[in-house]
Amino acid sequence: MRKTMLGLAVASVTAALTLTACSIQEASCSDGEYPVLTVGGTGSACVSDDEKPPKGYTRYPEGKEPEHVDDKWDVYWRTHTVDENGKIIKAPAE
Repeated sequence: MRKTMLGLAVASVTAALTLTACSIQEASCSDGEYPVLTVGGTGSACVSDDEKPPKGYTRYPEGKEPEHVDDKWDVYWRTHTVDENGKIIKAPAE
């Protein structure tokens, strides 16, 4: 009985830690901000929702915005960028 209780306790703690770790994803930007990309490079920043991107930055193409660190689009934009015409291109080698 003691081993069963200990096993259940360990399983419960493990499950709780796993659920917590999976549910916490670092957002690309804070609430009230949106991500922008460096034109011709892989740099990024966050801009207040009520502001335009600063000079040298642009919005990500619609539907291709990173939302969380290491999500599909965050990883994609590490090797891609947009040119001055908004065309998606391979990022220059660093």
